[in-house]
Amino acid sequence: MSSNKPAKSPRKAPPQMPIKVSSAKVAAARDTLASLVTSKDVKAKQQQEGQLKYIKGYSANTIEQVKHHIANDTLGRLLLNRYPRIHDIRTDKALYDYAMGYKQAYLKQSDPLSKVIFDEKISLSHQALGLHTYANRVQGSKVKAKNEIRISSKLKFIPEPLLRMVVVHELAHLREKEHNKAFYQLCEYMTADYHQLELDLRLLLTCIELGKSPY
Repeated sequence: MSSNKPAKSPRKAPPQMPIKVSSAKVAAARDTLASLVTSKDVKAKQQQEGQLKYIKGYSANTIEQVKHHIANDTLGRLLLNRYPRIHDIRTDKALYDYAMGYKQAYLKQSDPLSKVIFDEKISLSHQALGLHTYANRVQGSKVKAKNEIRISSKLKFIPEPLLRMVVVHELAHLREKEHNKAFYQLCEYMTADYHQLELDLRLLLTCIELGKSPY
């Protein structure tokens, strides 16, 4: 005898439960996506760091003030109000005479200075505004020190106080080779507002970096 078994009915899939997500979770997910760093964000950060590279060693308050001026396009106007005119020192001879005036006034007993010139090869991109070189030269039976100062040619068209800051900085190296406390005291001795001038020169370099030099 053949037994006829009832055919099995197909298994039903379990009922699907509706997925419910709270509006708070949706908002949180949206905020998370918005906070993800994009290549555009990285590029913007790198650009800002490049703009601020000359003042990165200053206080957070100073940096925030500079950012504010950059955002409002007032940094150049600030410098122009402080220093309305550029100097008229254009030749190496004029630069030498200018530097020697400060040497005779403040560093008369220091090593002699053989040369002070403008140098086209010194770039502003690495903050190398000036260079002081020192070498011993043998002349007969005597050894003589030869000191030279080279200033970036790009500083031909800036206000005189800012040029003074660079010249004073390089002259101070005649006595102090390192950037130590004594070095900066000597800079302040030669020009009392040395640190303010250094900051203002860095602000001018920032303007140049932005392509917005006021001079």
